[in-house]
Amino acid sequence: MKRFSTEAVVGLFVLIGIFCLIYLSVKLGNVEIIGSDSYTVYAKFDSVSGLREGAAIEIAGVEIGRVEHITLNEDMAKIAMKIDSGVALQEDVIASIKTRGLIGDKIIKISPGGSDRIIKPGEMIRETESALDIEELLSKYIFGKV
Repeated sequence: MKRFSTEAVVGLFVLIGIFCLIYLSVKLGNVEIIGSDSYTVYAKFDSVSGLREGAAIEIAGVEIGRVEHITLNEDMAKIAMKIDSGVALQEDVIASIKTRGLIGDKIIKISPGGSDRIIKPGEMIRETESALDIEELLSKYIFGKV
């Protein structure tokens, strides 16, 4: 029987280690290599201050997707949202930008609707609520425009 040399064993462990690092990077980074089980819907907001691409989208505290792109469209922010394929959004859902925790991470919270019609991939969520701007409220209060 042939014995493996020390260099061959070390090389094998290095290759296994590199493979494990690549696998963990893909899984933890939510990177899609082959494809995904999701669909895209859109929403327009007056202001998306503090919201970033990759932010979570939640219903009842359960993550159902991520923000894919944020663009400017007709003086409004248009957000492309990747929603998990197992989640069906009704036509009358409300998308709101909320703050998570004390750090202030922004997320999109979806409030379920009661309609029988389901939003199809590529369609627009019509009802939206922008983030509450504390600075704007304080300036109105301080300068007496409340």
